[in-house]
Amino acid sequence: MDKPSKKDLNSANRKDVHIDLAKSDISRSSLSHPLDSVTLPYNSLPEINLDEVDTSCRFFDHTLSFPFMITGMTGGTERGDKLNLAFAEIANQCRVALGIGSQRSSLAHGRSQKQLRRLAPSIPIIGNIGGVQLAQENGLDLAKAAIDDLEANAIAIHLNPLQEIIQPEGDRDWRGVLLAIEKAVKTLPCPVLVKEVGAGISLPVAHKLSEVGVTHIDVACTAGTSWAKIEAARLAPSQLSFYEPFLEWGYSVTEIVPEMRKSLEHLTIIGSGGLRDGVDLAKLLWLGCDIGGGAAILLNALESDSLDIQQNSLQEKLETIQQQLSIALFLIGAKRPVCTDDFYEKNC
Repeated sequence: MDKPSKKDLNSANRKDVHIDLAKSDISRSSLSHPLDSVTLPYNSLPEINLDEVDTSCRFFDHTLSFPFMITGMTGGTERGDKLNLAFAEIANQCRVALGIGSQRSSLAHGRSQKQLRRLAPSIPIIGNIGGVQLAQENGLDLAKAAIDDLEANAIAIHLNPLQEIIQPEGDRDWRGVLLAIEKAVKTLPCPVLVKEVGAGISLPVAHKLSEVGVTHIDVACTAGTSWAKIEAARLAPSQLSFYEPFLEWGYSVTEIVPEMRKSLEHLTIIGSGGLRDGVDLAKLLWLGCDIGGGAAILLNALESDSLDIQQNSLQEKLETIQQQLSIALFLIGAKRPVCTDDFYEKNC
């Protein structure tokens, strides 16, 4: 890799600030939570045993204990690397997928994360670089380095134009990103997953991505951690007031997932954006997601206010989400995770 640029150094310095802000309410939407408007059906005659409910699923050729992914949020600093090691160990124990935060800074500073694969040999690990970085010179080389370092099962390309516009150091030139994604799909040695960072991926964008061969999309909608709000929290008050009208811009998961499921049946949809518990996960599956994802809820479980690592707390949180999902499926009358169309076709 080339010598770190000044921009890379600035990026590394702000990563820990990002973690603090991601753990706080500053990064959350002030609007009502969209999943509160979703009502799951209640089956008072389920005719199944709760013990028969099977939450397992397949994801990137691995069996997960339930359809869930810890979505990428940390990396690039000593603190971030420490968190990722803990995430990897517990994710492997609980058999959920693990997404890593942007790897650009880590790679630029020679901070290998190879140990993550040693700690998590049995689960999918998904690497992560930015769409703009992929479109730049040597972008494919960066993606390959990210994949090789993690022995990743997939690489996530994050789309974050809103965040970049608000970030003082952000990238303004978004030309060529779709073409770069198409080249990545054709040439990289693992699947390409495309994700947002808190503003959602619209149906037209999902169609464009599907047309160039993308088969996995993390919609990463509003109501969860907003990286636009995280960047805004770093601004001076005068700058913040300028960007205020943009901070709630984006799509909720209820707005886009049902139509995305209907029109792109082959697509694997990861639903993230404010997941709070196992009932929210059941609602995401009901809307049409294949698996759900979460970040801040797990980050807060893992790291205490005094920055102590609490692996037991993270494990308990993941186990609680799985148990709540099992109960939700039982109360729907389903032995397996379901989406609306599947359930009604089989049961109504």
